[in-house]
Amino acid sequence: MDSAAERLPARVSEAKTDSKAADALIADYMPFIRAETARFLKRQPDDSDDELSIAMFAFYESIRSYSRLRGSFLKFASVQIKSRLIDFYRKEKRSRGQISLYAAGEDEQPLMDTLPDKEDAYANLEMREATRQEIEELSAQMQQFGVSLPDISENSPKQHRTLDICQRAVCYARSQPALLEEFLRTKKVPLQKLAEGAGVERKTLERHRQYLVAVLLICTNGYEILRGHIMQVLRKGEQP
Repeated sequence: MDSAAERLPARVSEAKTDSKAADALIADYMPFIRAETARFLKRQPDDSDDELSIAMFAFYESIRSYSRLRGSFLKFASVQIKSRLIDFYRKEKRSRGQISLYAAGEDEQPLMDTLPDKEDAYANLEMREATRQEIEELSAQMQQFGVSLPDISENSPKQHRTLDICQRAVCYARSQPALLEEFLRTKKVPLQKLAEGAGVERKTLERHRQYLVAVLLICTNGYEILRGHIMQVLRKGEQP
């Protein structure tokens, strides 16, 4: 008999277009959703907690936006849940402060003027923790490709020309889902196809293969935070 893990990809695919299948999937994975919420809250959530409802909706969003290129569905859903909860926390903190911050204090000075200009320390802590977890997951996945984090540091393009070539190759790969599927399946960077499709030199890509492994994994899996940083770098490469 197939295990729940083996059936999960097919169930997610069905749930994309079948609301009853989606409801059943959410119900079956409520322990997972509760666990992710508890990890964020640092306590077990109550049914009345807004955070639990947000986590459930984030799980549903994950069903709708998931593709096999993003790797494990549960890892992808975990990142989505954490991201939505962080967004909710930030909005709540801003909303709660809007009334009191502009009220007059004891010296008739608006409280806003007495507060130090600093970012939300808790939100920053949560973001750092989420980033750390993504880096750990990426490091573990890169090992399957025979690549480590120190390799990436040493193998990153140092010159603008080589960085531009790698950018063009990655941008081409992102436009070719079949090529990314081949990369994930074979655990090899399709250097020749990237070179031909992006119109760049294969030798340059070969010299930076380890760097390409990391960037392609970030672009094809549920590394939301790391992908945001990578996309900022790639935007220039995507411009016509």
